[in-house]
Amino acid sequence: MADSDCTSSTSTLTLGNGELAEGLITLRDCLRWATSEFHLAGLHYGHGTDSAWDEAVALTLGALHLPWNVDPGVLDARLLPMERSRIVALVRERIASRRPLPYLLGEAFFAGVPFNVDERVLIPRSPIAELIEDGFAAWFPGEPPMRVLDLCAGSGCIGIATALYLPTSEVDLADVSPEALEVSRQNITRHDVGDRVRAVIADLFDGLEGQCYDVIVSNPPYVDARDLAGMPREFHHEPSLALGAGADGLDIVRRILREARQYLSDDGVLIVEVGNSDHHLEAAFPDVPFMWLEFERGGQGVFALTAAELDAHAASFA
Repeated sequence: MADSDCTSSTSTLTLGNGELAEGLITLRDCLRWATSEFHLAGLHYGHGTDSAWDEAVALTLGALHLPWNVDPGVLDARLLPMERSRIVALVRERIASRRPLPYLLGEAFFAGVPFNVDERVLIPRSPIAELIEDGFAAWFPGEPPMRVLDLCAGSGCIGIATALYLPTSEVDLADVSPEALEVSRQNITRHDVGDRVRAVIADLFDGLEGQCYDVIVSNPPYVDARDLAGMPREFHHEPSLALGAGADGLDIVRRILREARQYLSDDGVLIVEVGNSDHHLEAAFPDVPFMWLEFERGGQGVFALTAAELDAHAASFA
């Protein structure tokens, strides 16, 4: 093993794949080298990792189809030449293309569950995962919600994770993009929840006429024009339809607030992520008592409104 390949202050990416892979014998070697290269390349993280080390761990474990909680003893296992070559190729593509790692691996985790992802859908990263893991207990402390709508579903991660954590709930996945719903259907099949989860083409609620839900949960497009223009290259690989929503990021959210009550049960709740556009929302609706949720694992910009609150402030949303 050539330790200098792993600790050099200059990039090793000028070496050929085979030549470089020969010097990376163990998983530990690959982790150390990938972390160094990511630091030097100045990558942006935010699609499931938040540092060069975490990105290197996710890439190497994903490339080898190993679980995130693998026994640390495997770090010093010798890798096969084809395994080392795959890791080298992925590191190089990650740096050269700036494609987010989940797209390179074809998989992302949400609420501890793996989902198929590609450039047709947003990469799962919503703090709403914590609400799902808790079974929406803040609003349903006894019986779980019977019917749940994942609005602007994309990969279907929110709705399918809900179905997995709440095995008595029925879930609809609604999205305006047929391409996104193809990925949703792959994930429905992957997790064998087709008896309780369906994917529906819908322009928000247009396509869901006559339906009623106990929970409407949505991670819609909410990025304002300024943030969209300043996003790192990694985010430009995601579908623009799933990101931008007008000058203040609220074009879609305004429609959700205006229309959601028609599809919500009297004891139901609307949960929507608006991210950094939270201040725009409060400025637009100063009289509405948005409940801003807090998360143990971080994240912000998710509000909840009950059906009664939507009724009380219907005039504000008209």
